[in-house]
Amino acid sequence: MKSCPTSGFWKMYHAFSKMTARKKRRWGLSRREALAALLAGGAFPALSWAAPIQAEVPWLADVRRSPEALPPDGPRLRPLLVDDEGTKITTLPQWQRRRKTVRRWWLDFLRAIEVDREHAPSLTVLEEDRRDGAIRQRVRYEVELGEATEAYLLKPMATAGRRPGILAFHSTVNHSIRQPAGLEMDKNAEKAFGLALARRGYVVFCPRNYLWLEDRRFSADEAVARFRRRHPGSKGMAKMLFDGVVALNILASLPDVDPTRLGVVGHSLGGKEALYMAALDDRVRAAVSSEGGIGTRFSNWDAPWYLGEAIRRADFRHEHHELLALAAPRAMLFLAGESGLGAVDGARSWPFVEAAMPVYQLYGGPPRLGLFNHRKGHSVPPEAEQRIYEWLAAYC
Repeated sequence: MKSCPTSGFWKMYHAFSKMTARKKRRWGLSRREALAALLAGGAFPALSWAAPIQAEVPWLADVRRSPEALPPDGPRLRPLLVDDEGTKITTLPQWQRRRKTVRRWWLDFLRAIEVDREHAPSLTVLEEDRRDGAIRQRVRYEVELGEATEAYLLKPMATAGRRPGILAFHSTVNHSIRQPAGLEMDKNAEKAFGLALARRGYVVFCPRNYLWLEDRRFSADEAVARFRRRHPGSKGMAKMLFDGVVALNILASLPDVDPTRLGVVGHSLGGKEALYMAALDDRVRAAVSSEGGIGTRFSNWDAPWYLGEAIRRADFRHEHHELLALAAPRAMLFLAGESGLGAVDGARSWPFVEAAMPVYQLYGGPPRLGLFNHRKGHSVPPEAEQRIYEWLAAYC
């Protein structure tokens, strides 16, 4: 009988945690640090990017091509294939060793959150409807001990065998998870990723971001205060990452989901979450981040619910091209609307993709990494929406 991937991860965590508890006096290692070390090693039960790709998207070369003109004030990024001693990295084994260091740094910076859980949380179905070409359930689950949240789970009307699973993150809208679930079609129907993907045969989980204490109530200040009481010192993005990992645990544990074919998609706030999930959860096989603002200077990454003011210090020397490199060789697409049109990504985002490309090339084959600039502002126009579904169909 095949073991549940979720329980496998937490069994590994508990075994690791017990071992570190025995050596805690000698090592000074906390349970929080134990989880961070486990995550830093990439010890998830399945590296889903290893599954074969059937066919490339026909426009892959287009999104790997540099824009004709780059802004003069574009970011200057440190090269990724150089270690701390200045030695050039030229082989995949060298990068894999460096990758562990980079991954561990980000998890330590976030102060990765540990919650004692051996299995994916159980779901309570609050309501269900069968229309719009999908089965749609509003579910409640315990995301942390004593902390409940809600999500929408969407499935195709007809199911046969295991299907790919997608996490669809919502953007900053009052109706939160109702957006990807397709329950607010009069308001930005193009962001109803969950409904559109369920119609295409995927199982989709749309979790509520912790900044919404209820579906229709954006409560950033109250939510951040509650979070800090539970997890002093952790960055807000650590909470979003952990919630995403729990949501992916749930998705992977569903009997009609193929746990080797998992993906993430999100716009704006959801695009930020998609970036961190793709970088720091190796089970994500394909990801699309729309208008999240790749660079830490591109949007409000310094907000207390993301990374905080630490990223504005003069001695902060890290950037998100490191996260793109951590996602290699898995398929990562960025959608941009161009600055000056309310967008946070555009031609100035290209250096991040370009910097990560040599890391992708170490793995061999065509780098499945790119930037599509639709130049229509902070939106998801039809041409961008179509590329989301083609990307996930090809690589998830």
